[in-house]
Amino acid sequence: MELREAQRVVARFVEAQGLEGSLEVRLLDLASEVGELARESLTGTRYGRGPFQPSAAWADEVGDAFFALICLANASGVDLQASLEGVMAKYRRRLAERGSPGSGR
Repeated sequence: MELREAQRVVARFVEAQGLEGSLEVRLLDLASEVGELARESLTGTRYGRGPFQPSAAWADEVGDAFFALICLANASGVDLQASLEGVMAKYRRRLAERGSPGSGR
């Protein structure tokens, strides 16, 4: 499934289930889901004492964060496919020019 189709599928699901929310709610939901990923990362490394070992919940938490990101993009009118294509072009250009994908700030 391409990103544009994923955005349409999520939008239809959100509408059908009455899960609409404001941009601010979507941003807070994404932050919450990323926090859950952070918790899984901590437990997956035994709080930094070992290499990361994903738990059974890891893939679900990644999926929750992805869903939340798609909802945020939909709420703000961002085409994720175009956004990702633009970011990839930017990183390729930076790597070619500076040898690093960072912004250099």
